[in-house]
Amino acid sequence: MRIAIVNDMMLAVEILRRVISSVPAYEIAWIAVDGAEAVKKCAEDTPDLVLMDLIMPVMDGVQATRTIMKDTPCAILVVTATVSGNASRVFEAMGHGALDAVGTPVMGSGGSIQGADELLKKIAIIGKLIGKNDTVTVRTPVAKKTIRTEPPLVAIGSSTGGPRALSSILSAMPRQLGAAIVIIQHVDVQFASGLADWLNEQTALTVTVAREGDRPAENTVYIAKTNDHLIAGEDLSFHYTSEPRDYPYRPSVDTFFSSLAASWPRRDIALLLTGIGKDGARGLLELREKGWHTIAQDMKTSIVYGMPKAAAEIKAAVEILPLDTITESIVRHVKEKE
Repeated sequence: MRIAIVNDMMLAVEILRRVISSVPAYEIAWIAVDGAEAVKKCAEDTPDLVLMDLIMPVMDGVQATRTIMKDTPCAILVVTATVSGNASRVFEAMGHGALDAVGTPVMGSGGSIQGADELLKKIAIIGKLIGKNDTVTVRTPVAKKTIRTEPPLVAIGSSTGGPRALSSILSAMPRQLGAAIVIIQHVDVQFASGLADWLNEQTALTVTVAREGDRPAENTVYIAKTNDHLIAGEDLSFHYTSEPRDYPYRPSVDTFFSSLAASWPRRDIALLLTGIGKDGARGLLELREKGWHTIAQDMKTSIVYGMPKAAAEIKAAVEILPLDTITESIVRHVKEKE
């Protein structure tokens, strides 16, 4: 894999160079000291992956991510020393197409590099995603049915560009939607709570992370909060499972959608938004075949037309809609299902 480094701190560049060089399968494509240089070099020589810092002179990482994804799209991993302190910037970069974020490795005692393993883990996962490694079979235990009345449910899967799309959809939602919303966004566990807090500021609904044993409640938005997979269990409560272990998408949209197809007693609404890869397409098809109303975001408004395209190709979506009309469709179908 050819990897580019974008960082204005020479010590950070050297550490990143050492970490990348420790894996024979990785090579450094080029190095840029600011976002503007990264945009130029990406246009001249597009790498497989860009390690993008956030805070830089001339052009920051958010603007650089936006420009690269518009002009010469490729996989981008935000690598910054201020992840927790710049959550809004992280989500903004992810909204423009960055896949994930991780802390910049630092030099420890004795010449060791702290944080190298976490960075390499992220790079390996992205390698699977851009390699379109979709040979894993998703298995979800069949759950028992229940006669308890549940609220209408809106299940959403998203990845690259997801935070921005989710913000657009949720900001237009009425306070009394009359349904529960569950979001499976490809985001690391350390950012899930921050994403919930960020989205909570942009909608009249209540946004929280989905906790083990919670039951979906009306007018509440739940976000999968761990690197394990969220499922709806036989008791119609949220549970987390590590299976499938080798699935590159964590948390997996397919796993959650499949659990709904197996156990949820209602026939509600599910949608697949912008994102790289194919996660969620098969699960969306399962739900459509069960009688759910299914929606895929269209190509024009998707940052990356991967997941919704995969759903469209297998006819998993009843509707294919631009982002600005999705909320209207959700609200209309929620009212029909009350």
